[in-house]
Parts: sequence; C-alpha cells; structure tokens
Amino acid sequence: MRIASFLKTAAIAAALLLPGFAQAGDKVTVGVSGGDGEVIWQEVKKVAAKDGIDIQIRVFNDYLLPNAALDGGDLDLNAFQHKPFLENQVKTKGYKIVAIGDTVVSPIGLYSKKVKAPAELKEGAQVGIANDPSNGGRGLLLLAAQGLIKLKDGVGILPRVLDITENPKKLKFRELDAAQLPRSLDDLDAAVINTNYALQANLHPGRDAIAVEGTKNNPYGNIIAAREKDKDNPLYLRVVKAYHDDAIRQFILTQFKGAQLPVW
Repeated sequence: MRIASFLKTAAIAAALLLPGFAQAGDKVTVGVSGGDGEVIWQEVKKVAAKDGIDIQIRVFNDYLLPNAALDGGDLDLNAFQHKPFLENQVKTKGYKIVAIGDTVVSPIGLYSKKVKAPAELKEGAQVGIANDPSNGGRGLLLLAAQGLIKLKDGVGILPRVLDITENPKKLKFRELDAAQLPRSLDDLDAAVINTNYALQANLHPGRDAIAVEGTKNNPYGNIIAAREKDKDNPLYLRVVKAYHDDAIRQFILTQFKGAQLPVW
C-alpha cells in the first residue's frame, strides 16, 4: 500500500509539472501602460486565475521603461507597445525581445481645441507629434492621409519630418514626448495623440478627435512581448491564451466602444 500511495503521489506531482496544468504559485509579472491597458489586464488577471496563474501587474506611464525592465529581467512580459515600436527598440537598443501574442489596436487621433476639422488649420499652425520614431511616423501618416502633407515615396511606416515633400499650409511640427501631448494641446493648434494618453486626458477618439486613422490592415496592432529566450515558455503562452479568451474580447468591445479593438 505504501508503494501504491507513493506512486500515486509521484504521478500527481509529475502531472503538475506538465505545461498547461494549473499549478499553485504560477506567478507572472506583466508591465502594462496606465489607463486602458491596466483596465484590460485586470480582467485578464481574473481569467488567468482560473488556470492557476497569478498575474502581477506593474503599471508604467511612459514608453521607454517597460522594455528596459523586461530586457533586464524585472518583468516576465510586457504589453504596452505596437509592433513597429518594438522593432525600432530592438534595432536601436539591442533588446532581445519578441512578440508572443496580439492584443488590441488603439486608433490614433488628431485632436484640437481650436479647429473642428483638419482643413481648418491655418497656415503656420503648430502641430504636435510624438518624438519617438514609430509614433511620430504614425502621426505623420495620419496627417498625410488627411491631405495636410505629402511624404517621400517608400518611407513605409516610419517617416520623419525630413521626409515631408509637400507642406502647403507650412505647418510647424513640435516633437514632444507622447505622454506630454495632451497637456500641451492648449499651446498647440492640433496634436496627434495616442489613444491611451488621450483617454487619460478625457479625450475620446470617437467623440473628440478631428481625424482618426483607419483600422483596416492597421500595422500598429499591440502585442504581448517576452524575452527571446522565453518565447516558447508554456506558462507565458498560457497568459496569452487568457488574454485571447472570448470574455476579454467581449469586455474590450463593450467597455471601450471603439477606442480599443481586439486584433486576434
């Protein structure tokens, strides 16, 4: 009987070590952006708990620290950035970080307290865009789509101010930290603001933006990122599965009313 009991205990212990089996004490620290990101991950935390995963949420209020924290081992995962931003960070910082799951797209918007439409911007108007290459480029693409500027052919999704070939209104561009743009809106004629920062300033893209980028074939889908060596970690892939639960999809669609859209 003692042998049978030992074998039964050993079998249970072995099962607990199998990928996908809920284990007590499966903790994963995820770095997220404040605002919508934190709200969504609080719901993901509930779903993951049913699979025995304890998600520890760490909130960041800028775009530079989460990748440094992940690369340095202070986080297990992060979920705050779109693919072009990560690609640029990997290129410039040398981070060994990869995407392991898709999350949402947040349509970026052009906001103004002085005009009601992009065409109303006057000659020499000051327009704020983000000072990081991916979000700054995204802002320029939105302005080009509105016919305010033209960009050099072949610039892809990372155009710079230097790539502007036509600027009929002689717009003046102020490149600021993305988090500063909502607070600078009073001093600008318009600004292209990321949705998470817009919402924190009580600006909703569907209500307040004078122009919003399209979502069809949008390359700026956000991601869950891990260190390259951990890209196949079964525990981290279970976190992705929790995020992709239908309950999270429905929560996003209901809660944010188009400000965030699931892309999985």
